Amino acid sequence: MAKTHTRYILSMGRLERKDNSIAFKNEKTSFYLPIEETRELYCLNEVSFNTKFLDFISKAGITMHIFNYGGGYSGTFYPKEYLVNGDLNVKQSLCFVENRLNIARSIVAAIAKNIHEVLYHYYRHDKKELKPYLDWLKDKVPALLESAIKIEQILFVEGQIWSRFYDSFRYFLPEDFLMNKRVKRPPDNPMNALVSFGNTLLYTKTISAIYHTHLNQSVSFLHSPREGRFSLSLDLCEAFKPIIVFKSIFELVGRKKLQVAKHFDKKLNYALLNDDGKKIFIEEFTNRINETFLHSKLKRKVSYEHCLKLDGYKLIKFILEGKEFVPFLLKEKQ
Repeated sequence: MAKTHTRYILSMGRLERKDNSIAFKNEKTSFYLPIEETRELYCLNEVSFNTKFLDFISKAGITMHIFNYGGGYSGTFYPKEYLVNGDLNVKQSLCFVENRLNIARSIVAAIAKNIHEVLYHYYRHDKKELKPYLDWLKDKVPALLESAIKIEQILFVEGQIWSRFYDSFRYFLPEDFLMNKRVKRPPDNPMNALVSFGNTLLYTKTISAIYHTHLNQSVSFLHSPREGRFSLSLDLCEAFKPIIVFKSIFELVGRKKLQVAKHFDKKLNYALLNDDGKKIFIEEFTNRINETFLHSKLKRKVSYEHCLKLDGYKLIKFILEGKEFVPFLLKEKQ
């Protein structure tokens, strides 16, 4: 497994600078993180810090993602951008006006293809009930996307893909982890809790990946650009959700590494991972996103995390050169 530069803080405490290291302290423990070996910080509990600390990590180019006590995503401390490109900014905005539908179609098509790859594994292992959905993904979705002439139509197809995907869980997951409907804020059952937590981890990973490109985080194509969020990161993480988030969930649930009674908060109707559950999920998520494989087109080993950045570069190629934008597909893995 590739070495990770991501650090997760799961306890309450304080972050501060100590010489050239990041120090974490609370009443029970303290530890130090070398600044040169850290690129991302995840604060998954109540953590305090001061502006001196923020200046320290900003100069080191470290992104810090902050979560509240209940596990909800609060926001990201984003170092000063160092790859600002005015020409690309203008052309990215123009691309939104002229080519939004093409890029949105490509993203949704990639979601469908990657879900197909993930579920085909279960179909091959005697889950023949999945065939109608697999056939729909392969035969019907491309035509639906091709005929879509408004962003609302593309979003409707995307919604149908995810809705049918969630419905397919009943064929291969235990009853405790079935999802009647997708509920985000706050989640209302164990599966919604897992999906929300996993999607947020992937979203913040994408924020960090795009930070190291020249792209403007606020100009997106599938999701509507809005103030107050990095909507392009929402776009570029979509194709990776089936591969990273849901394969992590299926692995943990299928092998009973996560169990409702042991790893979810009973006081909150099991709709929130407890600390042990978060640790287990983070470990699986980290192993999966750092997994390396021989890329069929690049002919070299890359990690899924690196592929997030590569999709950013693909989008830049489309914006500047008109080269077709095709998000990462699982079949590119050898």
